[in-house]
Amino acid sequence: MSWRRAPVPAPLLAPLLMARLRWLPISPLTLRILAVNVLALAMLLGGVLYLNQFQDKMIDRRIEALAVRAEILAGAIAESASGGPEAAAVDPTVARTVIARLVGPTRHEARLFAMTGEMIADSRFLGPGSGVRANPLPPLDRPPDLAQRFRSAVDGVLDAVLPDRNAPPFPTGLAVRAEDLTEVTAALEGDAARSVRRMEDGTLMLSVAVPVQRFRRVLGALLLSSDTRDIETAVRDEQMLILLVFGATLAVTLLLTLFLAGTIARPIRQLAVAAERVRGAIGREARMPEFPRRRDEIGELARSLAAMTEALHTQLDRVEAFAADVAHELKNPLSSLRSAVDSLQRTDDPAIKQRLYDVIQSDVRRLDRLISDISEASRLDAALSRGDLEPVDLAGLAAATVDSYRTSGRVDDQTLTVTVPETGAVTVAGVPDRLAQLLCNLIDNALSFTPAGGAVRVAVSGGRRTARLTVEDDGPGLPVGAEEKIFSRFYSERPSDEAFGTHSGLGLSICQQVVAAHGGTIRAETIRDGDGSGGGSGAGAARGARFEVLLPRAGRAGP
Repeated sequence: MSWRRAPVPAPLLAPLLMARLRWLPISPLTLRILAVNVLALAMLLGGVLYLNQFQDKMIDRRIEALAVRAEILAGAIAESASGGPEAAAVDPTVARTVIARLVGPTRHEARLFAMTGEMIADSRFLGPGSGVRANPLPPLDRPPDLAQRFRSAVDGVLDAVLPDRNAPPFPTGLAVRAEDLTEVTAALEGDAARSVRRMEDGTLMLSVAVPVQRFRRVLGALLLSSDTRDIETAVRDEQMLILLVFGATLAVTLLLTLFLAGTIARPIRQLAVAAERVRGAIGREARMPEFPRRRDEIGELARSLAAMTEALHTQLDRVEAFAADVAHELKNPLSSLRSAVDSLQRTDDPAIKQRLYDVIQSDVRRLDRLISDISEASRLDAALSRGDLEPVDLAGLAAATVDSYRTSGRVDDQTLTVTVPETGAVTVAGVPDRLAQLLCNLIDNALSFTPAGGAVRVAVSGGRRTARLTVEDDGPGLPVGAEEKIFSRFYSERPSDEAFGTHSGLGLSICQQVVAAHGGTIRAETIRDGDGSGGGSGAGAARGARFEVLLPRAGRAGP
């Protein structure tokens, strides 16, 4: 029987991830930055391996050079120490003189073997430089300093990591014979041979053995050798230099990574943690950090998130206020209904019952109107957020809307006119259905205040940056000081002859919401005699109201 862990529910997954990120010592983004930087340094570290290959190439070239010098030296010995065309061996005394002259000034070692396999000359003991060689050693009671210990540790690591050349040991005794060296045996048989051997201290010794012959007759064998201390020292010094550069670069990389973590990863983590606090906070105690001193993308992101959070709080306040207004507006008709039903149960007078029935029907119509308008207003934000902005000809939309009012009989005894530019469209970027709703609400509001015989005038004009829409009526104008209040939810100042509950007071609020979503402005004013621009406390009598909407033109800046 197998057990499987139950999956973590999606709503709980985000807090768990945030808690995990909060307790991590290093953020994943910091690790990624560090990985990218160190990956580039790995190419520098690869130079150590390349130097090892370079060392092999230098060894091969030195062997080639040894082979050429060995042929030259063997020819010189054959010509100088053979004793004539019939000689069967070389003269050891003359051969030693030639070897001392030609090999002494170099770092090479030469050994001459007779046909019997005996070594008859050794350059180590010829010439002025022969004798005992001494290498100074450090005092026994003096411990190695820090640099020496570091060099020894690095040498040990490199020796363990880098591939090692398998080489047989090089005999260094005084009684070396040809049988001890396979390359010398091959040379005595007339074939040149090469080998790479290793000294007791680990240094490689390169050897080339060539036959000493005259007129195709082998008189002996010459072994020319050279150690690789200079090559190994030069390569190891370069490897140490690369490692030092790598270490210094790695230290700088770590510092830069910490700097980037402090300027990128840490602020992003702070934003993520703050967003989680905002998501789970009750009220407005949790705030998003804004990083006001930063002028880069992180600062812009922080300020955008802070603005978004503030807009979210504002929207929540609007929803809360809207819910409170809805509850208040619904209580009035419900209270009237409750009172009418209670009164209906206590009376038997037919006239009183009829009046109560009329009140009930009026309240039901009012509730239906309120619920419809509330539903439309609550769906407006979602409709505007989902709608795609597209070029809309505001003049054509106004003309079509006015024409639909005329043909559908929605205009009673008033006159409805529209004025649009004769040439050219007035194009704005917007959602066509919402702009049509804006026009209809403004026209309906104007028609409701315009008496019989009056006129409602719709006009559209286009500027360089803005489009202007005006709707004027011949009604009583706006109440004094109500130019801003008329756009509030459920605010209603209706004509005295209009039936109670016909309008919910949401029409102009919806207009303001649509205009704000399109980046425009809307204002209202009273038209007075002698003042064509409207408003003004010293103007004449009111002769109507004007609503003016300014919308940015499509593809252009705002007003």
